[in-house]
Amino acid sequence: MQARQLLLTAASMTLALSLAPLTLTADERLKHDGEFMVDGMIFGMPEARVFEEDYDGPPVVGETMTALPHLAPLTHEGNKTHEVRLDTFAQKIEVANGKTFNAWTFGGTVPGPTLHVREGDRVVFTMKNRSDEMVSVTEPVPGGSPFFSQLNENNYLKTEPAVSPMPHSMDFHSGTVAADDKWRTIPPGQSIEFEWVANYPGVFMYHCGTPSVLMHTAMGQYGAVVVSPKEGYDTDDQVDREYVIVQSEYYLRKHGDEYRYDHTAAMNRNPSQVVFNGHVNALNSEPLRANAGERVRLYLMNAGPNDTSSFHVIGAIFDRVWYEGNRENEWRGMQTVLLGASNSAVVEFIVPEEGSYKLVDHEFADAERGAAGTLIAGPRRQ
Repeated sequence: MQARQLLLTAASMTLALSLAPLTLTADERLKHDGEFMVDGMIFGMPEARVFEEDYDGPPVVGETMTALPHLAPLTHEGNKTHEVRLDTFAQKIEVANGKTFNAWTFGGTVPGPTLHVREGDRVVFTMKNRSDEMVSVTEPVPGGSPFFSQLNENNYLKTEPAVSPMPHSMDFHSGTVAADDKWRTIPPGQSIEFEWVANYPGVFMYHCGTPSVLMHTAMGQYGAVVVSPKEGYDTDDQVDREYVIVQSEYYLRKHGDEYRYDHTAAMNRNPSQVVFNGHVNALNSEPLRANAGERVRLYLMNAGPNDTSSFHVIGAIFDRVWYEGNRENEWRGMQTVLLGASNSAVVEFIVPEEGSYKLVDHEFADAERGAAGTLIAGPRRQ
């Protein structure tokens, strides 16, 4: 009898635990049948939806979608769902003074817009393959993403609409999903919608995953997602400036007055330009700004597609480095941060004096190909 009472008591406790607030909180975060939680993270997203839509609106939608080097502030508490659109289409861009080519883009720029979310946020992503359309991104869109006004203010890529019908896809390194479903290729005219949860903090690459991945990436289809840790970084209340820098390579060969992608050069790892934020002058003609004594945070991504980056700021030392942007991977006192293709880091340094600080890939062959920029520091504010 006592044993039966113990079993009943245990069963009652199990029922009580199943109705406890912890379970309800978990259920509130689960949105679809089939989703489940492991270690507080959500997996088991629903199948991607491929469809056709009569959409010719803004190709970039999302309040935290920004043009490089900007990063949108996160104003929400806890977690939220982000409704994001990032269409893919061709665009004529300039990569160095007078050197243009018809790039394959996400959102019309190379690199594409930066998406900022918080660890645990959900992203509902839509992309239309508009590579058979002429799409313009040169004018701000009323009520649209901050991306448009930021690009309009700093249009070093000199974007112009172009047409280059091609199948494309989207591969978010920040998403933990079945790639053969969510990252599937869609032809021109079709759209895809899928969801993912930002389970891990960090700075993550996104790119087209359609073969040849090397070609699609080198043609310009890549960008960054910043997933801020849910607890934040220890220095969040000390940071005065923050910028996003994406390093990448072009493999171009001259044809008439324009340049075209050279797959042989890409296979031989012989880039024509290595750049920060898509243009050899992106961070020279429009340098980053700070003041002496300020703490500057840089979100770094090396998109490759082939080479490493030895990122260095001449005259400064990184007193905090979070490799891949994860607060569990903290280093101190770094002179240079080595990043392989698709690796990233969040670095911070104190601007020591008023002056000019060169940002370089310390592999100087790449710096001379264009991987260089400038941070201009004004006088110390009292």
